[in-house]
Order: sequence, then structure tokens, then C-alpha cells
Amino acid sequence: MRKLISVFNFSTIAQANQAAKPLRQKKAALLITDQAASRIKELMEVKEDQEDIYGVKIDVRRRGCNGYSYVMDYLKKDQITRLDEVVEDKGVRVVVDKKALMFVVGTEMDFVDNEIKSEFVFNNPNAKGHCGCGESFHV
Repeated sequence: MRKLISVFNFSTIAQANQAAKPLRQKKAALLITDQAASRIKELMEVKEDQEDIYGVKIDVRRRGCNGYSYVMDYLKKDQITRLDEVVEDKGVRVVVDKKALMFVVGTEMDFVDNEIKSEFVFNNPNAKGHCGCGESFHV
């Protein structure tokens, strides 16, 4: 009868696990500033009285003079697809469309309110350029 010899024991496995390089941390799909979160909360309070709103959805559409533009809309829970990325931060829920994810990974979503304009601003590290009016970008 043959005897099986165990090459690994629990201590060797534990040592191997400690020596292994840690996995690269997943880059955040979207970073939400305090100003953006505050504005989303204000918009949600007004909208939630009327409909069953789950959050705000961010998408990227091919339009504008430089390629792509950001699109935002309210979203109901049954409209989320399995591959959409749900970002919950600072008390708000933002859903990034699955097709837009590769364009916006690592993007900071901010809200600017001054004498000239009030708007959401996307600081996208993936953007290679913007059009003159600032409404569209290319990657």
C-alpha cells in the first residue's frame, strides 16, 4: 500500500499567503465631492416626493464637438442592470452605466455654484482633451 506524503501543511500555506503580493486595489468608479453630494441630496428630496427614485444615473453619450458628453438622469431601482456600477458615498447613490464605466473610472464628480453658472463638473483623468465650450471631451 502506498503512503501519500503531504507536501504542503497549513504553516507553509500561511507563509505563502503572507509572501504573495497584495492584489491591486480596484480604482473607484466615481469620486463624489461634498458639494456634489449635497446637491444630489437636494434634488432627490424634491424628486422622491413624486416618484420611487433609487438614485442618479451617469452615462456618457457620443455627442458634442469633441466626442463624448456626460448625461445625468433619475433612476428607479428596476432600471439598474447587473453590470451597472452603484456608487454609494456621502449619503447619496450614483449609478454609473455599464457602457460609460470605462470612460469615467477615477472621475471626480463636483458641483459648482457661482454667479455665472450652477452645474455638475466632472474632473476626468481619462480625458485627453475638451472642446472650447467645455461640454464634451475625448479619451
